[in-house]
Amino acid sequence: MAETSEKTGKGAGGKLEQVATADLIPYARNARTHSDSQVAQIAGSIQEFGFCNPVLIDGQNGIIAGHGRVMAASLLKLATVPCIRLSHLTDAQKRAYILADNRIALSSGWDEAMLANELQDLHADDVDLGLTGFDPDELSKMLGFDDLDGSESHEGSQGQPDAGQYTTKIEAPIYEPKGEKPPIADLFDNAKTSGLCDEIRKADIPDDVKQFLTIAAQRHTVFNFRNIAEFYCHATAEVQHLMERSGLIIIDMDKAIQNGFVHLSERLGAIADIELSERENEDA
Repeated sequence: MAETSEKTGKGAGGKLEQVATADLIPYARNARTHSDSQVAQIAGSIQEFGFCNPVLIDGQNGIIAGHGRVMAASLLKLATVPCIRLSHLTDAQKRAYILADNRIALSSGWDEAMLANELQDLHADDVDLGLTGFDPDELSKMLGFDDLDGSESHEGSQGQPDAGQYTTKIEAPIYEPKGEKPPIADLFDNAKTSGLCDEIRKADIPDDVKQFLTIAAQRHTVFNFRNIAEFYCHATAEVQHLMERSGLIIIDMDKAIQNGFVHLSERLGAIADIELSERENEDA
Protein backbone atom coordinates (compact mmCIF):
# COMPACT_ATOMS: atom_id res chain seq x y z
CA MET A 1 0.00 0.00 0.00
CA ALA A 2 2.82 2.40 0.84
CA GLU A 3 4.41 1.79 -2.56
CA THR A 4 1.09 2.54 -4.34
CA SER A 5 0.61 5.79 -2.43
CA GLU A 6 4.15 6.87 -3.24
CA LYS A 7 3.64 6.25 -6.96
CA THR A 8 0.30 8.09 -6.93
CA GLY A 9 1.82 11.11 -5.25
CA LYS A 10 4.76 11.07 -7.61
CA GLY A 11 2.51 11.02 -10.69
CA ALA A 12 0.37 13.85 -9.39
CA GLY A 13 3.33 16.20 -9.09
CA GLY A 14 3.52 17.23 -12.77
CA LYS A 15 3.10 20.95 -13.31
CA LEU A 16 1.24 22.57 -16.16
CA GLU A 17 3.62 24.21 -18.63
CA GLN A 18 3.39 25.75 -22.07
CA VAL A 19 5.49 23.89 -24.64
CA ALA A 20 6.11 24.91 -28.24
CA THR A 21 3.87 22.86 -30.52
CA ALA A 22 6.74 22.32 -32.95
CA ASP A 23 8.88 20.79 -30.16
CA LEU A 24 6.41 18.02 -29.31
CA ILE A 25 7.40 14.60 -30.65
CA PRO A 26 4.66 12.08 -31.63
CA TYR A 27 5.15 8.49 -30.47
CA ALA A 28 6.35 6.59 -33.54
CA ARG A 29 4.43 3.44 -32.59
CA ASN A 30 1.17 5.13 -31.65
CA ALA A 31 -1.56 2.65 -32.63
CA ARG A 32 -4.38 5.18 -32.31
CA THR A 33 -5.37 6.87 -35.56
CA HIS A 34 -6.88 10.33 -36.10
CA SER A 35 -8.78 11.12 -39.29
CA ASP A 36 -8.81 14.61 -40.77
CA SER A 37 -12.46 14.99 -39.79
CA GLN A 38 -11.74 14.07 -36.17
CA VAL A 39 -8.79 16.46 -35.98
CA ALA A 40 -11.10 19.18 -37.34
CA GLN A 41 -13.62 18.32 -34.61
CA ILE A 42 -10.93 18.63 -31.94
CA ALA A 43 -9.83 21.96 -33.43
CA GLY A 44 -13.41 23.21 -33.33
CA SER A 45 -13.68 22.16 -29.70
CA ILE A 46 -10.46 24.01 -28.82
CA GLN A 47 -11.71 27.14 -30.57
CA GLU A 48 -15.03 26.99 -28.74
CA PHE A 49 -13.99 25.89 -25.25
CA GLY A 50 -10.25 26.53 -25.09
CA PHE A 51 -7.44 24.00 -24.62
CA CYS A 52 -9.09 22.32 -21.62
CA ASN A 53 -7.25 18.98 -21.71
CA PRO A 54 -3.45 19.30 -21.43
CA VAL A 55 -1.15 17.09 -23.47
CA LEU A 56 0.81 14.53 -21.44
CA ILE A 57 4.50 14.36 -22.35
CA ASP A 58 7.71 12.75 -21.10
CA GLY A 59 10.97 14.39 -20.13
CA GLN A 60 12.08 14.68 -23.77
CA ASN A 61 8.82 16.27 -25.05
CA GLY A 62 7.60 12.92 -26.37
CA ILE A 63 3.80 12.79 -26.54
CA ILE A 64 2.25 10.22 -24.21
CA ALA A 65 -1.40 11.29 -24.51
CA GLY A 66 -2.86 13.96 -26.75
CA HIS A 67 -1.67 13.21 -30.27
CA GLY A 68 -5.00 14.35 -31.73
CA ARG A 69 -4.93 17.57 -29.70
CA VAL A 70 -1.42 18.36 -30.93
CA MET A 71 -2.52 17.73 -34.54
CA ALA A 72 -5.46 20.11 -33.97
CA ALA A 73 -3.11 22.68 -32.44
CA SER A 74 -0.93 22.49 -35.56
CA LEU A 75 -4.04 22.92 -37.73
CA LEU A 76 -4.95 26.02 -35.71
CA LYS A 77 -1.33 27.22 -35.89
CA LEU A 78 -1.06 27.46 -32.09
CA ALA A 79 2.51 28.34 -31.12
CA THR A 80 2.31 26.54 -27.76
CA VAL A 81 0.04 24.05 -26.02
CA PRO A 82 -0.49 23.30 -22.31
CA CYS A 83 1.36 20.17 -21.22
CA ILE A 84 1.95 18.08 -18.11
CA ARG A 85 5.29 16.31 -17.95
CA LEU A 86 5.17 12.72 -16.63
CA SER A 87 8.87 12.28 -16.01
CA HIS A 88 8.31 9.60 -13.35
CA LEU A 89 7.14 6.93 -15.84
CA THR A 90 9.52 4.27 -17.07
CA ASP A 91 9.73 3.57 -20.80
CA ALA A 92 7.55 0.46 -20.42
CA GLN A 93 5.01 2.38 -18.33
CA LYS A 94 4.80 5.13 -20.95
CA ARG A 95 4.13 2.65 -23.72
CA ALA A 96 1.49 0.86 -21.64
CA TYR A 97 -0.19 4.13 -20.65
CA ILE A 98 -0.40 5.27 -24.27
CA LEU A 99 -2.53 2.19 -24.97
CA ALA A 100 -4.49 2.42 -21.72
CA ASP A 101 -5.35 6.10 -22.19
CA ASN A 102 -6.98 5.31 -25.54
CA ARG A 103 -8.53 1.92 -24.77
CA ILE A 104 -10.02 2.32 -21.29
CA ALA A 105 -12.26 5.20 -22.41
CA LEU A 106 -13.77 2.93 -25.08
CA SER A 107 -15.05 0.58 -22.38
CA SER A 108 -17.60 3.12 -21.14
CA GLY A 109 -21.17 3.39 -22.43
CA TRP A 110 -24.04 5.85 -22.64
CA ASP A 111 -27.27 6.28 -20.72
CA GLU A 112 -29.28 6.76 -23.91
CA ALA A 113 -32.25 8.48 -22.22
CA MET A 114 -30.01 10.84 -20.26
CA LEU A 115 -27.95 11.59 -23.36
CA ALA A 116 -31.05 12.41 -25.43
CA ASN A 117 -32.36 14.74 -22.70
CA GLU A 118 -29.03 16.55 -22.46
CA LEU A 119 -28.82 16.99 -26.23
CA GLN A 120 -32.39 18.28 -26.38
CA ASP A 121 -31.64 20.85 -23.68
CA LEU A 122 -28.47 21.97 -25.47
CA HIS A 123 -30.42 22.21 -28.74
CA ALA A 124 -33.00 24.40 -26.99
CA ASP A 125 -30.16 26.62 -25.75
CA ASP A 126 -28.99 27.10 -29.39
CA VAL A 127 -25.72 25.28 -28.77
CA ASP A 128 -23.93 24.00 -31.88
CA LEU A 129 -24.40 20.26 -31.34
CA GLY A 130 -21.64 19.54 -33.85
CA LEU A 131 -19.24 20.51 -31.05
CA THR A 132 -20.30 17.44 -29.07
CA GLY A 133 -18.57 15.12 -31.55
CA PHE A 134 -21.74 13.28 -32.63
CA ASP A 135 -22.32 13.20 -36.38
CA PRO A 136 -25.54 14.65 -37.90
CA ASP A 137 -27.17 11.24 -38.40
CA GLU A 138 -26.58 10.29 -34.75
CA LEU A 139 -27.94 13.62 -33.52
CA SER A 140 -31.02 13.45 -35.74
CA LYS A 141 -31.79 9.95 -34.51
CA MET A 142 -31.36 10.80 -30.83
CA LEU A 143 -33.31 14.04 -31.11
CA GLY A 144 -36.06 12.53 -33.27
CA PHE A 145 -35.51 15.13 -36.02
CA ASP A 146 -35.09 14.77 -39.76
CA ASP A 147 -32.36 17.40 -39.61
CA LEU A 148 -30.71 19.61 -37.02
CA ASP A 149 -33.04 22.57 -37.46
CA GLY A 150 -35.50 20.68 -35.28
CA SER A 151 -38.09 19.95 -37.95
CA GLU A 152 -39.99 16.67 -37.89
CA SER A 153 -40.51 14.44 -40.88
CA HIS A 154 -42.82 15.76 -43.63
CA GLU A 155 -43.11 13.69 -46.79
CA GLY A 156 -45.40 13.81 -49.79
CA SER A 157 -47.23 10.89 -51.32
CA GLN A 158 -44.15 9.73 -53.26
CA GLY A 159 -41.89 9.77 -50.20
CA GLN A 160 -40.45 13.16 -51.25
CA PRO A 161 -40.40 16.25 -49.03
CA ASP A 162 -43.69 18.14 -49.16
CA ALA A 163 -42.90 21.49 -50.81
CA GLY A 164 -45.69 23.07 -48.76
CA GLN A 165 -43.67 22.51 -45.60
CA TYR A 166 -40.84 24.82 -46.75
CA THR A 167 -41.14 28.54 -46.07
CA THR A 168 -38.88 31.55 -45.84
CA LYS A 169 -37.91 30.32 -42.37
CA ILE A 170 -35.45 27.93 -44.00
CA GLU A 171 -32.01 29.17 -42.94
CA ALA A 172 -29.80 27.10 -45.23
CA PRO A 173 -30.07 24.64 -48.09
CA ILE A 174 -29.33 21.02 -47.36
CA TYR A 175 -26.08 19.53 -48.63
CA GLU A 176 -25.42 15.81 -48.65
CA PRO A 177 -21.72 14.98 -48.10
CA LYS A 178 -20.10 12.84 -50.76
CA GLY A 179 -17.05 11.68 -48.80
CA GLU A 180 -14.36 12.66 -46.30
CA LYS A 181 -13.57 16.26 -45.42
CA PRO A 182 -10.83 17.42 -47.83
CA PRO A 183 -7.67 18.98 -46.36
CA ILE A 184 -7.23 22.74 -46.59
CA ALA A 185 -4.46 22.31 -49.15
CA ASP A 186 -6.97 20.76 -51.59
CA LEU A 187 -9.30 23.77 -51.49
CA PHE A 188 -7.08 26.10 -53.49
CA ASP A 189 -3.99 26.38 -55.67
CA ASN A 190 -1.77 29.36 -54.79
CA ALA A 191 1.35 28.28 -56.69
CA LYS A 192 1.18 31.27 -59.03
CA THR A 193 0.39 33.60 -56.13
CA SER A 194 3.36 32.34 -54.09
CA GLY A 195 5.74 32.72 -57.01
CA LEU A 196 4.57 36.26 -57.67
CA CYS A 197 4.80 37.18 -53.98
CA ASP A 198 8.40 35.91 -53.86
CA GLU A 199 9.22 38.06 -56.89
CA ILE A 200 7.60 41.08 -55.22
CA ARG A 201 9.51 40.54 -51.96
CA LYS A 202 12.83 40.46 -53.83
CA ALA A 203 12.05 43.55 -55.90
CA ASP A 204 13.83 46.84 -55.09
CA ILE A 205 10.66 48.88 -54.62
CA PRO A 206 9.11 50.88 -51.73
CA ASP A 207 7.55 48.84 -48.91
CA ASP A 208 4.06 50.34 -49.39
CA VAL A 209 4.16 49.32 -53.07
CA LYS A 210 5.25 45.80 -52.06
CA GLN A 211 2.33 45.57 -49.67
CA PHE A 212 -0.12 46.69 -52.34
CA LEU A 213 1.25 44.29 -54.97
CA THR A 214 1.26 41.41 -52.49
CA ILE A 215 -2.43 42.00 -51.79
CA ALA A 216 -3.14 42.25 -55.52
CA ALA A 217 -1.28 38.98 -56.16
CA GLN A 218 -3.92 37.06 -54.17
CA ARG A 219 -6.28 37.33 -57.15
CA HIS A 220 -4.24 34.63 -58.85
CA THR A 221 -5.25 32.07 -56.21
CA VAL A 222 -7.49 29.43 -57.84
CA PHE A 223 -10.28 27.94 -55.72
CA ASN A 224 -11.55 24.37 -56.07
CA PHE A 225 -15.27 24.88 -55.47
CA ARG A 226 -16.08 21.18 -55.59
CA ASN A 227 -13.76 20.55 -52.64
CA ILE A 228 -14.90 23.76 -50.94
CA ALA A 229 -18.49 22.49 -51.02
CA GLU A 230 -17.42 19.20 -49.42
CA PHE A 231 -15.32 21.05 -46.81
CA TYR A 232 -18.28 23.33 -46.02
CA CYS A 233 -20.49 20.34 -45.28
CA HIS A 234 -18.09 19.00 -42.64
CA ALA A 235 -17.29 22.40 -41.08
CA THR A 236 -18.62 23.85 -37.82
CA ALA A 237 -21.41 26.42 -37.89
CA GLU A 238 -18.92 29.24 -37.23
CA VAL A 239 -16.67 28.19 -40.13
CA GLN A 240 -19.70 27.82 -42.43
CA HIS A 241 -20.82 31.33 -41.52
CA LEU A 242 -17.39 32.77 -42.30
CA MET A 243 -17.22 30.86 -45.60
CA GLU A 244 -20.58 32.34 -46.58
CA ARG A 245 -19.42 35.82 -45.56
CA SER A 246 -16.27 35.31 -47.65
CA GLY A 247 -18.31 34.47 -50.73
CA LEU A 248 -16.91 30.94 -50.92
CA ILE A 249 -20.41 29.50 -50.56
CA ILE A 250 -23.37 30.99 -52.42
CA ILE A 251 -26.76 30.30 -50.85
CA ASP A 252 -29.80 31.11 -53.00
CA MET A 253 -32.73 30.94 -50.58
CA ASP A 254 -35.42 31.34 -53.27
CA LYS A 255 -33.98 28.35 -55.10
CA ALA A 256 -33.72 26.37 -51.87
CA ILE A 257 -37.41 26.95 -51.15
CA GLN A 258 -38.45 26.18 -54.71
CA ASN A 259 -36.58 22.87 -54.91
CA GLY A 260 -36.88 21.80 -51.30
CA PHE A 261 -33.32 20.50 -51.31
CA VAL A 262 -30.22 22.12 -52.75
CA HIS A 263 -27.03 20.15 -53.29
CA LEU A 264 -24.22 22.67 -52.96
CA SER A 265 -21.72 20.32 -54.57
CA GLU A 266 -23.67 20.38 -57.84
CA ARG A 267 -24.19 24.15 -57.83
CA LEU A 268 -20.64 25.01 -56.86
CA GLY A 269 -19.32 22.36 -59.21
CA ALA A 270 -21.17 24.10 -62.04
CA ILE A 271 -19.61 27.40 -60.99
CA ALA A 272 -16.19 25.75 -61.00
CA ASP A 273 -16.81 24.40 -64.52
CA ILE A 274 -17.82 27.87 -65.75
CA GLU A 275 -14.74 29.49 -64.21
CA LEU A 276 -12.47 26.80 -65.62
CA SER A 277 -13.97 27.31 -69.07
CA GLU A 278 -13.45 31.07 -68.81
CA ARG A 279 -9.82 30.59 -67.73
CA GLU A 280 -9.18 28.21 -70.65
CA ASN A 281 -10.66 30.75 -73.06
CA GLU A 282 -8.43 33.47 -71.60
CA ASP A 283 -5.33 31.28 -71.97
CA ALA A 284 -6.20 30.27 -75.55
